Amino acid sequence: MTITNEQVQAKLTAPGQLFEMEEVEAGGNKIRAWKHAPANFRVILETSRFHGDKDFIVYEDERITYEEHFRLAATLANRLVTDYGVRKGDRVAIAMRNYPEWIVSFSAVLAAGAVAVPLNAWWTAPELEYGMADSGATVLIADGERAERLSGSGVPTIVTRAGGANWAEVLGEVSADVTLPAVEIGPDDPATIFYTSGTTGRSKGALGSHRNLGQAPMTVAYALLRGLALAGKDPAAAAGGRRATLLTVPLFHVTGCFAVLMGTIFSGGCLVLMYKWDPLRALELIERERITGMSGVPTNAWQLISHPSFRDHDISSLESISYGGAPAPPKLLERISELLPNRTPANGYGMTETTALAICNTGPDYVAKPDSIGLPLAVVDVKICDPLGAEVPTGEVGELCMRGPIVIMGYWNRPDATAETFVNGWLHTGDLARVDDEGFVYIVDRAKDMVIRGGENVYCAEVEAALFEHPAVDDAAVIGIPDDELGEQVGAVVRLKPEATATAEELRDFLRGRIAAFKVPVQVWFREAELPRNPGGKILKTHLRKEILGL
Repeated sequence: MTITNEQVQAKLTAPGQLFEMEEVEAGGNKIRAWKHAPANFRVILETSRFHGDKDFIVYEDERITYEEHFRLAATLANRLVTDYGVRKGDRVAIAMRNYPEWIVSFSAVLAAGAVAVPLNAWWTAPELEYGMADSGATVLIADGERAERLSGSGVPTIVTRAGGANWAEVLGEVSADVTLPAVEIGPDDPATIFYTSGTTGRSKGALGSHRNLGQAPMTVAYALLRGLALAGKDPAAAAGGRRATLLTVPLFHVTGCFAVLMGTIFSGGCLVLMYKWDPLRALELIERERITGMSGVPTNAWQLISHPSFRDHDISSLESISYGGAPAPPKLLERISELLPNRTPANGYGMTETTALAICNTGPDYVAKPDSIGLPLAVVDVKICDPLGAEVPTGEVGELCMRGPIVIMGYWNRPDATAETFVNGWLHTGDLARVDDEGFVYIVDRAKDMVIRGGENVYCAEVEAALFEHPAVDDAAVIGIPDDELGEQVGAVVRLKPEATATAEELRDFLRGRIAAFKVPVQVWFREAELPRNPGGKILKTHLRKEILGL
């Protein structure tokens, strides 16, 4: 007998069950929330200690247990308070690659009542400096490379992985009886600032609360168990097994932090880190660590199953592959189903503003509707609105709007942007979508002018502004180029000034010193005629895409 989504939701959210829901007030609006979710991060951290000597973090040949992580995080939290004067609400920036110290630092900052500000490790020095200044961070915790880029930040810096002893000196003795600093933290207290790419101007700091942080791993767990139930498996039996997850994306992304890291610590699983994504190394780690789940962007899954050494490794332990953060071509599901039968692939949708996962398609639903991002998760409401904010009829295209306990508080020090994006508790995503008569959501296009390259957001205005700095450039427009592996690549249409000359490679070399490498266009088209614009002066990129790419 086929089980329906309604039956699964009713069973999982029944009174007394883990995913029981309740009505709460957040930001002056009433929303549904997970009743048994942790109220703040300190609850998550203290509860994790019960997992004792089980491996929590694996990085290369290093292993950190849950007990060791708690002691390190509690020790660093106390040092931040006593030696660096960090107080509740102060911002502390974290700028490093996926090292164990990133997780320890994040945990310590939150446990001290401060606001964690993860900075994009791919950013150039000016971009990192902007993040530091905009957030008002009073302390920086960085690896050697990022510390060097931010050497002129002027704030106290704790440095790790640099060959020196700064990290160890700051920690000092790590005692077995260490306790967390005394601080009261409520669900509505600010917890994180993640910088998100916008369509104009500088990146905005997405301000998340402790409620967001506690609700997010519950949402991920619900999505996992819902998928298992729909696939005819027993969620209770699956919940009893210990998961080992391979992290394929950066921790400074909400997917890496909230969907994977928080989901792991919440469930007592093991998290295996990679310095950077490499499909061959991923295959080796899946085999060595008996990885049960892999989570990232579609590019990761595509490259893993396409690698020449795919069949040379025992990856029979891998039960699930989930991805989001970028468009997932239906062909990817076909390849996974062919090469990894009886697995549970999942395609999720979320944003920095939704503390990662909000909508998910998995199990037989994903097979039946591979072009949909799925159903909203139980605590998430969705509506599709016209430009005036009115809800459109089922099946019609409009802006995707969402509300729920995972929707953030707003943008850091950006009241105008907050008021525009968050209206009466509803997040206006800027994505164009439609909902079918069964409630499944389909992303039609992005209203926001953004390219998503392998899960990395690239906002076109920034790349265009950098192009305009070149003395030969008269006009420029950045567009997304469809790519089977990365989802999209960055392309640029350029009009040079009269009698000026420049090659595509010269422009790319010029950009590399100004913006991160992943933002540099892989293809440049030169155009003699003026770029098409509407009466308001905005470039008609749909015309350019049709003209150049045939889209």
